[in-house]
Amino acid sequence: MLHSRIEGEGKPLLIVHGFLGMSDNWKSFGSLYAAEGFQVHMLDLRNHGKSFHSDDFNYTVMANDILEYCQQYNLKDISIIGHSMGGKVAMLLATTYPDLVEKLIVADIGPKYYAPHHQDILAGLNAVDFSVKPDRATVEETLFPFIPDFGTRQFLMKNLYWIEPGQLAFRFNLAVFNAKIETIGEALSPEKHFDKSTMFIRGGNSKYILDSDINEIQKQFPDFKLITIPNVGHWLHAENPTSFFEETLKFLK
Repeated sequence: MLHSRIEGEGKPLLIVHGFLGMSDNWKSFGSLYAAEGFQVHMLDLRNHGKSFHSDDFNYTVMANDILEYCQQYNLKDISIIGHSMGGKVAMLLATTYPDLVEKLIVADIGPKYYAPHHQDILAGLNAVDFSVKPDRATVEETLFPFIPDFGTRQFLMKNLYWIEPGQLAFRFNLAVFNAKIETIGEALSPEKHFDKSTMFIRGGNSKYILDSDINEIQKQFPDFKLITIPNVGHWLHAENPTSFFEETLKFLK
C-alpha cells in the first residue's frame, strides 16, 4: 500500500505530488489544511518517496493505488489536490471513480498530451555514481551542469537518503523512470469526464495550461473554474504558497 503522511481530523483531503516529488514536499500545506478541519492524506505515489517500487508504472495503476488506499482507510467523498503528474493521476481517479471524489483540484497540468521534457533532469540524476559513495555536496556538484536552477536541484536533493552510514541513494525508482518516461506525458482519454466541482489552478508564467486548452478542458470537466496565480511558474505552490492555499481553501470550503 502507498506510504502517506496523515494530519488532522475531518473531511478527507488527499494531496498527490508530481514527478520526482513526495509527500514531504507538502508538509506545510498539510498542517494548514488540517487546521481548517480536514484530515489530510499526503501520499507517496508508487516508485516515489517511501512507497514501494514496481516495474508497473502508468496512470491506471497509480489511480488504482489511490482507490485501494481509500478503501483501506474507508475514505469516502474525498477532495483531492494533484500537482503536475499527480494532477493527471487525480484526473484519472475522478473520471474513473466519480462516486469516490467530491471535489477535484488540478495544479498546473491539463488532460492533454505533453511531449517528454525531463531529459536534462534524468541525465543529471543518471550521472550520479553512488558506487563511489559521494556525499551530498558531491551529488549536487554532479547535478549542477545538467540542472543549473538552484530550486530544482534542491527539490531533487530532498530524495537523497542514507541506506547505511556512508552510502546515499535516491528514494525514487530511477531505473523505471528511465524506461517509462513517455508515460508521464500521456493524455487523459477524451472519453473520460468528471461532472462534479473541479478547479484548475495554473502559474501565470507557466506554459502547462494555455488559454487554447480551455475548451478541451471544459468538455471533460464541465463544472470547472480556472484560477491563475500571477508571476509564478510550474511550481506555483512553492513560489506563492499563500495564494495557492487561499484559492484552494476557498474552493474546498
